[in-house]
Amino acid sequence: MGADDQSDYGPTWYSGVTPLPASRTPLNYDLDIDVCVVGGGLAGLTVAREVARRGWSVAVVEARRVAWAASGRNSGLVMPGFSAQIEKVVERIGLPAAKALWELSEAGVQYVRDTVAEIDVAGITEGKGWLDVSRKPDADGALARIGLLGQEMGVTVEGWPTERVRDVLKTSRYFEAIYFPDAFQINPLAYALGLADAAERAGARIFENTPALAVDPAGVRKRIETPNGRVRAGHVVLAGNIHLGAVAQQLADTLIPITAFTGVTQPLGRRLTAAITFHGAVSDSRRANVHYRIVGGDRLLWTGSASGRVRNLKGMRRRLERALCATYPRFGAVEFERFWPAEMGFAVHRMPQIGEVQPGVWLASAFGGQGLNTSAMAGDLIARALVGGDDSWRLFLPFELVWAGGRAGRMAIRTTAWWLHQSEALIRLAAQWRAELRRRRQRQKAERADTTSRSADQKVRTDKKVPRIPDTSRERDRPIGAPEATPTTALALVRRAGHALREGREKLLS
Repeated sequence: MGADDQSDYGPTWYSGVTPLPASRTPLNYDLDIDVCVVGGGLAGLTVAREVARRGWSVAVVEARRVAWAASGRNSGLVMPGFSAQIEKVVERIGLPAAKALWELSEAGVQYVRDTVAEIDVAGITEGKGWLDVSRKPDADGALARIGLLGQEMGVTVEGWPTERVRDVLKTSRYFEAIYFPDAFQINPLAYALGLADAAERAGARIFENTPALAVDPAGVRKRIETPNGRVRAGHVVLAGNIHLGAVAQQLADTLIPITAFTGVTQPLGRRLTAAITFHGAVSDSRRANVHYRIVGGDRLLWTGSASGRVRNLKGMRRRLERALCATYPRFGAVEFERFWPAEMGFAVHRMPQIGEVQPGVWLASAFGGQGLNTSAMAGDLIARALVGGDDSWRLFLPFELVWAGGRAGRMAIRTTAWWLHQSEALIRLAAQWRAELRRRRQRQKAERADTTSRSADQKVRTDKKVPRIPDTSRERDRPIGAPEATPTTALALVRRAGHALREGREKLLS
C-alpha cells in the first residue's frame, strides 16, 4: 500500500482487508457533459452509475480518493428507516407519507443488496439482522413503535423482551429491543470501490484528486472549475456532505458536523462468544449513536460519535474502550487494534437532504447516522429524476434545508444531545437499582418463609436470635464498591446524579 493509500484509506480495518486500486487520473482538460457529480462517496457514485446506465454522459470530480471519507469509514450498516424517529416523521407529515418514505428506505436496502450481488466480490457482506436495543426500560414504548411499524406500516419487525435480549447480549445495560431481520452489514470500502468500478463500466468517468474550486449554477449550462480543467454540464449534483464548504457554504451550513470514531478490538476468542451470540448489528441507543458488530470472526467493531471535530484521538480511543468494557465487564481489559475517525453531517431534522435546490442543481447530503440505505436511495432517486422526470424525491420536501444556527446553534444542539444521553443513563441506573431492590425484597421474603417453615416443623420456641447466613449472591450481583440498594440510597443517588447533570448543562450553556 502506497503513501497516498495509507493517508486516504488507512488505518481502518477495511483498508487492511480490502485490495486497494491505484489512483485514477485527475481531470486535466475541459469537459462538456450532461451531469457533473461533485463528490465521490456512495451517493455520488450511485448517481453516476444510474445516470450512465440510462444513457446520459456523467463525470464525478473527487477532491481526493473515491470513498476516502465517511463512505469508506463507517460501520457498514444497511438498515431500513432514518435517523429521525419514525414517530416524529409521522407526526410531521402523516402516516401515508411516512409509509411512502419508509418504503423508499427499504428500496435503498434492496439497491445495496442487488448491487453487492452484481459486483460479486467475496467478503463484502459481513452479517445479517439489526437489533435496536433500549438502554432504559420502556416496554410500552417498544410495543407502540412495533405496532406503528408492523401493523400500521407493514414493516417486518419483531419485538424482543428484555430476557431475550440479554440471552444473546450478556449485559445488564439493555432492556427491550426491536429486531429488523432484513437488515445486513457490509464492508463499506469494498462496496464503494466495487460501485465505482460498476459506474465506470456503465460509462461514467471518475476523476480523483480533482477538487471542485467553484460552481457557477447560472444559465442552462453550469460551470465547475477545477485546478486543471473546467466542466460544463446541464445538471450538477452536490454530493460532498460537510466538505461542500468550498463551493456551497450556505448548503454546508445546514449540517451539524459530527465525528464517528470506530475501533476494532484485538481477537477476543472465547470472551466474545461468551458475551455476544448475536451475529448482526446492534444499535446501543440511536440517540447515543453507538453501533457495534462482530468482524473477522472474533473481533468487535465498535462505533461511537461526538459532535464537531474532535482532535484528541487518544482520549476518544480510551473513552470508547471504557464504554465497551462498561457494557460487557466480562471482557476484562480491551484495547482497539485499529481506531479511526470519520467526519459526517446530519440535518437539524435528522432526515437526509435530497432534491433540487435550484434549477439544474441537486443535493444529496446529510447521511450521518442514517445507514447506507439512504445514500443508495438518494443516488437512485436523483438519477430517476434527472433522466426520467420521476418526482418521488418530492416526498422529502417537508424536510427542507434548515440553517443549523451557526456556532451558537450547533452548540445548543450538542448540549441538548448531551443532556438527553445523560438523562437516559440516569434512567437506566435508577432502573437497575429498582431491579436490585426487588430482588433483595424477594430474597428477604423467601428467607422469612423458610424460617417460619422450619420453626413450625421443629415446634421449638427459643428466645435466641437465629444467626443469619451472609448472602454472598447479593454481594456478587452488586457492582464492586457500590452500596447496598435501599430506597434511601437509590433516591439519594438519583438526586445527586440529577444535580450533577444540571450543573454540567449550566456550564455548557454559560
